Amino acid sequence: MGCGYVVISIFLCFSFTPYCITLAKSTDVGGNLQMNKKYAMWRTRPGGFYGLRAEISIWGSPNQEYSQDSGASIQIYCQDGGHYNLIEAGFHVSPSLYHNRDVRFFTYWTKDFKSAGCYNLRCKGFVPASGAALVPGQAVTPPSSYGEYDHYVRLSPNKDPKSEDWVVYRHDLQTPSFLGYFPVQLCSGTPRIEALTGFVNYLKSTHGPPMGSGHFPDEKDDDKTTAYFRHVKNYDSKGRAFEPVTVNMTPLVDKPDCYTETDFLPGINKGYHFHYGGPSGCVG
Repeated sequence: MGCGYVVISIFLCFSFTPYCITLAKSTDVGGNLQMNKKYAMWRTRPGGFYGLRAEISIWGSPNQEYSQDSGASIQIYCQDGGHYNLIEAGFHVSPSLYHNRDVRFFTYWTKDFKSAGCYNLRCKGFVPASGAALVPGQAVTPPSSYGEYDHYVRLSPNKDPKSEDWVVYRHDLQTPSFLGYFPVQLCSGTPRIEALTGFVNYLKSTHGPPMGSGHFPDEKDDDKTTAYFRHVKNYDSKGRAFEPVTVNMTPLVDKPDCYTETDFLPGINKGYHFHYGGPSGCVG
């Protein structure tokens, strides 16, 4: 995963389920935890879910340190025995991965959060479509500009009813554009948890980078000043999109003094949505 770190697993346990989601954290070669990973997410309760679609706002992070990562993604966790596997698609700024600070589309998968899995096309896993409108690792421009305009991409990883693979589409072009798929073997079990996630990663010896726009969400619900997930839809077993059932959704913010999120609610011209984010400087 770069920066001279190896990966071990930690556990994120939800109050509404006996299961724990396994997350990755970086360590040095001596086994000492070196990285903080912070989230602002809304996620489903464990169940028979078949995918998510959402507009994800695109925000840059031009002053981000080389070792840091900041972004937003749609995550799908599939139970595999006593743990969960993960497939993920979204956008991030990750200088250690790309050697620059461009906002890039990424995919990620892991079956054990240790040795199996990778970003983008660095190992066998996600299969890109020929001539796709976005390929893993591709820069996405322009980023949103604070107070001026917001830029988004509408993504949907969902389970194909025929192949049972997890297909990824882009929906903000003239017609839906097939980007590729995660083979069913990477995420086959149930129950599943689906999450809309803003995230940051940073060395414990440094302060955290901005999440989203670098500003806390507020009561104004302003798309031009804070990051968002918008027009959220679930998918059923036949590949049909439908409005989420809010009773199935629950929030997680693991460092609320640094990063926050709003309620998950329907809105005019926004559908089901929420805003999230926070400034740089987080400690701990």
